[in-house]
Amino acid sequence: MDMQQLTLAEIARALAAKQFSAAELAQTLLARIKALDPQLNSFISLTDELALSQAKAADARRAAGESGALLGAPIGHKDLFCSKDVLTSCGSKILSGFKAPYDATVVEKLAAAGTVTLGKLNMDEFAMGSANESSHYGAVKNPWDLSRVPGGSSGGSAAAVAARLIPAATGTDTGGSIRQPAALTNLTGLKPTYGRVSRWGMIAYASSLDQGGPLARTAEDCALLLQAMAGFDAKDSTCVDQPLDDYLAALSQPLNGLRIGLPKEYFGAGLDARIADKVMAVVETLKKLGASVKDISLPNMQHAIPAYYVIAPAEASSNLSRFDGVRFGYRCENPVNLEDLYKRSRGEGFGAEVKRRIMVGTYALSAGYYDAYYLKAQKIRRLIKNDFVAAFNDVDVILGPTTPNLAWKLGEKNNDPVAQYLEDIYTITANLAGIPGLSMPAGFVDGLPVGVQLLAPYFQEGRLLNVAHQYQQVTDWHQQTPKGF
Repeated sequence: MDMQQLTLAEIARALAAKQFSAAELAQTLLARIKALDPQLNSFISLTDELALSQAKAADARRAAGESGALLGAPIGHKDLFCSKDVLTSCGSKILSGFKAPYDATVVEKLAAAGTVTLGKLNMDEFAMGSANESSHYGAVKNPWDLSRVPGGSSGGSAAAVAARLIPAATGTDTGGSIRQPAALTNLTGLKPTYGRVSRWGMIAYASSLDQGGPLARTAEDCALLLQAMAGFDAKDSTCVDQPLDDYLAALSQPLNGLRIGLPKEYFGAGLDARIADKVMAVVETLKKLGASVKDISLPNMQHAIPAYYVIAPAEASSNLSRFDGVRFGYRCENPVNLEDLYKRSRGEGFGAEVKRRIMVGTYALSAGYYDAYYLKAQKIRRLIKNDFVAAFNDVDVILGPTTPNLAWKLGEKNNDPVAQYLEDIYTITANLAGIPGLSMPAGFVDGLPVGVQLLAPYFQEGRLLNVAHQYQQVTDWHQQTPKGF
């Protein structure tokens, strides 16, 4: 049996049928990671001992009669979820050597469900980037074409799952950082409603935008993970105390009567025409499954990029002020005084993209510019939210491309940050409004994956998973494997 080709749902069935043990599965995948990951660079650290102890514990729980869907399932965590006694680096030199003294709530919940952590995954430094090229630990490569980016910032998570090194992984999405890499590597990736998944122990980039979520090959696997990850956490003041839906039960609902909105703003200049064709092919398939389609408008979408790139850097500038060389992480050599310690520790510890965003954010928050930039961006954010609220009065989900372009070459956009920022044009509005979004595989152009994005009203993750699952029942894009993996 090809263990690496199994989805989480298939692994659960195989473990229940005693076709292999969780320990055997973990050992097989750890060996595969060691053999194949050097060409991808998707892992920052492997946790062999932890994985084998968790796998043996899962086997013991199964032997005692437990049958949880994730019991013994191997996963990886994006390296900004704190993991007790394991390096948690955020892809940054400034956190080199930092081992978290506790588990993030997401890590804790998934461990309680019986998952087996194989390692921590590479990412853009402090989750700032759309290409996974800003990591202190080097760029991650896309398994579909090793000369191209996997998308960011959860690029390590996406590359590892796409290359069948692990069946699923956690990611975080501040402006598209789960959905965009999912699209560029042929995965299903879900950004839940803001507040649906606890952010406690998830090192912050932009606190009002960040949200943890799952990356996997199928909507069914994302539902399994979300069921375990989501829920109220008293330790996170932004976590919403609202009952969880049964995401697995939602998968099997027929799509009869589903109303899909197609925003005209998604199909203008800047979108690769070949991606547009794939999006419309998905629409035709969903219509055959019982859905209807309506043209809609999101008039304030044009302001999303400038609003986002004021709000997110402003929050980053505030959040990253704690990394100062005093309490934990990187400290410069032989500082002459406290000011020198701060300046050189931060100057040497942060990479170029993080410095750029700290500078932008600090400027936007400064006394003379707060009203002109930050306050205005927050007002635009409200207009974007209102657009979605109005649209969802007429439609159940909004559909469009996840990204305007295919995965680009490594290094191609490094000298033009704005070109890279524009890759987030379709994804960041969901973060600004706080609504859930999902990207699912929709085909290939020149051998490179294309993703289609679905957006839904607040706390309607089940509806997104349902649409994606029904689409995946009649297509096989999500089953395609990159050559050599």
